[in-house]
Amino acid sequence: MRKITLELPDSVELNDQEVALLVAASFYEHGKLSLGQAAELVGLSKRAFMEVLGKYGVSIFNYPASDLSRDVKNA
Repeated sequence: MRKITLELPDSVELNDQEVALLVAASFYEHGKLSLGQAAELVGLSKRAFMEVLGKYGVSIFNYPASDLSRDVKNA
């Protein structure tokens, strides 16, 4: 696994865990990580990570709206 260092201004009032959660949620939302990979990144179970996603406004159903519209038309 690759490790990165990120320097944030002191005005950003987030601890390391909160930053990791934001990154993992964003990567999951954009399809860069699976649910399991994102959960592992922050040291949570899949279930716990799914619960956290709601806090960040990220749907656990990572299904593009364009695909949903196409599927409805085809149904």
